Formats: sequence, C-alpha cells, structure tokens
Amino acid sequence: MKKILFVVLICSQGAFVFSQRLKKADRRMMENLKQTIGFLADDKLEGRRAGTHGEQLAAEYIVDQFKVIGLAPKGSDGSYLQPFGIDGGKQINKATRFLVDGKKLVLQKDFFPLAFSANGNIAEVSVATSLSEKGAPWFMDIEEPVEENRDNPHFDVYEYIRKEAGIAAGKGATALILYNSGNDYHEVQFNRKDRSPVLAVPVVYLTPAGRKAYLGDASAIYEIQLDVELGKDERTGNNVVGYINNNAASTVVIGAHFDHLGYGEDGNSMVRSGPAQIHNGADDNASGTAALIELARVLKRSKAKKNNYLFIAFSGEELGLFGSKYFTDHPTIDLAAVNYMINMDMVGRLNDSAKTLTIGGFGTSPVWSDVLFAQKKLPFKIKTDSSGTGPSDHTSFYRKNIPVLFFFTGLHHDYHKPSDDADKINYAGEVQIIKYIAGLVQDLNKKDKLAFTPTRETQTTTGTRFSVTLGIMPDYTFNGAGVKVDGVSDGRAAQHAGIKEGDVVVQLGEYPVNSMETYMKALSKFKVGDKTTVRVKRGNEELKLDITFVK
Repeated sequence: MKKILFVVLICSQGAFVFSQRLKKADRRMMENLKQTIGFLADDKLEGRRAGTHGEQLAAEYIVDQFKVIGLAPKGSDGSYLQPFGIDGGKQINKATRFLVDGKKLVLQKDFFPLAFSANGNIAEVSVATSLSEKGAPWFMDIEEPVEENRDNPHFDVYEYIRKEAGIAAGKGATALILYNSGNDYHEVQFNRKDRSPVLAVPVVYLTPAGRKAYLGDASAIYEIQLDVELGKDERTGNNVVGYINNNAASTVVIGAHFDHLGYGEDGNSMVRSGPAQIHNGADDNASGTAALIELARVLKRSKAKKNNYLFIAFSGEELGLFGSKYFTDHPTIDLAAVNYMINMDMVGRLNDSAKTLTIGGFGTSPVWSDVLFAQKKLPFKIKTDSSGTGPSDHTSFYRKNIPVLFFFTGLHHDYHKPSDDADKINYAGEVQIIKYIAGLVQDLNKKDKLAFTPTRETQTTTGTRFSVTLGIMPDYTFNGAGVKVDGVSDGRAAQHAGIKEGDVVVQLGEYPVNSMETYMKALSKFKVGDKTTVRVKRGNEELKLDITFVK
C-alpha cells in the first residue's frame, strides 16, 4: 500500500488488557492471525516481492488455508491460482562490469549504467580521463551544469545526459562515463521504469566513492574494460482465488493483497540508503491477508446464503495494483453479478489510544450510510472517506462500477520499512475488526443488490511534490513508453482537454513523458491556472491538446 507517512504509537499494555476480554472463539481467531502473519512476515519469504520465490511460498500457504476451510478453487483452469505477467521494467544483468587497471568496481556502490544506456562491450583500452578521443570512452564531469541549474525548474539532468551522450557518440566516443566532481549525484540513478529510447553508446555513472577509489587522478592513464548488459525484468505473479458457491444470483468479493516489497528493489522502500534489507510487511499486508482467511472461515460457516463469496489474495499491489487490475480485466466470475467488494489493506495496527478504523468507499453506494454504523458498542471509532479510489486494490473494482469498502487502521513509522514486523501487530484489535466486517457482510445479506454511485477521485501519492493533477487514473501495468490513461476524472483538466480512457500521455508541455516518474516530475513544474499542451497517442494518431490546470 502506498501512502504518506505519519507516526502511530502502539500501546502494548492496552492490547493485552483488551485481549483478556476476548471469548474462546476470538482467542482461537487471534492464534490463527498470529500463525498466518508470523508465516507471511518471516524472513524466509524475503519480503514477498511479486513474482519471486517468496511470493510463491506465500501463495502456497494461502492455497493450503483455502483448502482447509473448504473454499472451491476459482482461479485459472480449475486452480486456486490466477497467474499474470509482471513487466518490472529494466534490470542490470550480471554480465555488467567495469574494470580499471584490472580492479573490478562494485556495481551500484562504485558505478551503475543508466537505464537508457546501450548494451555494449569495451575491450581493454588505455584512456586519460581528461581527453576525449575518437574510438575510446569519454569521461564527463556534470558538476558545472548541475550546479548552474540547481534552481532551474526546467532543467532535467537526464535530458542533459541524453543530449551530451548523443553528441559524444556522433564524435566517435565508444562510451560515456559520467561523474560529478561536486559529489552531488543523488539525482542520478538507475531508473528501471525509464522507457525512453536507448542511446547509441553505453552510458555509466561513477559515484563519488568509485571515482575517488579508482579514477581520481586526472593526469593518469588508465586501462579500462567495460561491459554493459541491460535486460527486461519479466516475472509472473499469482492471485489466489477461492469461492463459496451458495448458488446465489450475486457475489460478494472480499480481497487483500499479500505481496510486499522484497528487498526494496522497486524503489518503494522508505529506507533510501544502506544495505538492502528484507521488508517483511507484517501490517502491509500480511494483516489483511490473515483477515481475509479468517473471514473465509467465518462465512463458510455462516447462514448468510443470499450471496456467493469470492475471496481473492492479490499480488502485485505494491507495483501498482497489477493483480487486481488483471483480475477485473480477466474475471473468473461474471463481474456484472458482483454485489460489492471489500478490501482490507493494513488492518493490523489499530491504535489503542485513538481506536479509529478508517473505511474508504463510503460514497460508492447509498446503502453504506445505513449499515456502517448499525452495529452498537464497537470497541473502536469509525472514520469514513467517500472516495472509491485510492492506492489499493478496491480501485480496480470501483473502475468497473462496483460499490467498494476499504478498511485501514492507519499509517505508522514502520510503513514500507524493514521494521514492519509481526511482533508489532495489535492482534486483539484485528480480531474486533474482522468481527465487525463479518457482521457487516451478514447484515448486508438481508438487502438486495447494492446500487453504485461514482465519487471523487483520489490522486495517488508520489515522492515528487506537485500542486496540480491532470485528473487521470494511470494504468500502472502499461509497459510502453508514456503513461496510459485507465480512467478520466469528471471536471478535471484531462476531461476538459478531451483526453480519453486508453490514451497514452507522451508529453506534458515541453517535458517528455516516458514513465510514471517523468510524468510526475512534469506535473511538478505546473501550478493551478497554468496553461500548456499535452501530447497523447490515441491508436495510430498523436494528438496535441490544450490544457488548463484547474483546482
């Protein structure tokens, strides 16, 4: 789950007192939660990054639980699993190496290729870093242009590098090796999601540590060997899908994502430096997955038979809702028969002081206002958010005009960090949340199929600051250059400009757009009231549309 960080303090003593009031069945549920979260958040699963062995182990565990409960398989081809492809962008293959005078530089620590670098091999050659000779690698210090443009909002270091690399290649350089003598290199990194055209020559970046250790003498002659090999990061993720068939006309979908960040390879960790660490994701979202399993256990025994129940453990959520979007585009049941969808993402850290459960999607059906507050003497307060969209899997169902509810206990200082571990879960609080949701589902069993109402859009957050929004929902699974539009918000800039679902944004103003990162960076250059143009690809056409950023 992707949200803005804030701190929540957990009072373990309060949780202990709370647990003493639990009934025998509740204590059994609590032990089940501890077992499931403990397994999913164990180091052995290496952070459950989608498409990895750790994710596979987690999926196998969930399948086993579904079998024990008695859920029927409802994935692909009679299986519990629904596989889907993951295009993780580019990756640096193991063949990539950089040797100076026979000494091997450490990838990422001392150097790294840029994502738009060409693949190539430079056999051992003698070079001086101060000379730029035809048929040899060139060295370039970017300290001066970076410093000169520090306060220039229009300067893009990557566009500058692309331009200089093109010039160098045109003059016979066999590679371009960049560095910043001012040690200010934090902006330059390998961006696996960059989909801009590949340059004509290999382009690598020397970190300050690498340059100091191996190439610090500008007057020296060095023996250089360089191999750059970039490839595609293509993996397969799996949703896990189980079903209770009550032979009803409508089906309730209950979901939670079970993937997490792995070692933070996709750049979504809140820890930006130091060695790679396992991100166990106990709250995000082993807690929701464990709740999913316990709700399946409860509803399998329930007398509420007016709906069928489909339980989906999604993968690929942390990459951009890959699994839930794949399911809604390739459903294993008739989506027209879906009554509503419940999503649980981070439900394991109910604060014993604030005792607040946030429920999103409140505006997606008029029925929610009747039922959410019907249960009496709840051990927590309910805070509602009307929007049916947000950075979690319910968004994919809202996009199909299905009423949704999103359950969430709040962010905390362990969010997207290696410290999100099982010993910090408020298990007693999660039991009460599960009981509340189970009661809600059973109360809704008495009602007819719910009506859907559209709501305002929630802009997905990012590390780049911006004061405007285009008003689109990006398709995070799109693997081409640009940003594909998965939905257009009413009354926002994109709708006024005539942008449509399926368009691919390739330029915003003067800024090329080849990835979500470049799109967000481009947005950050504008403020409310600014007018510019946007270029979109629509089928085989490229359109230039006028756009005004509105509030």
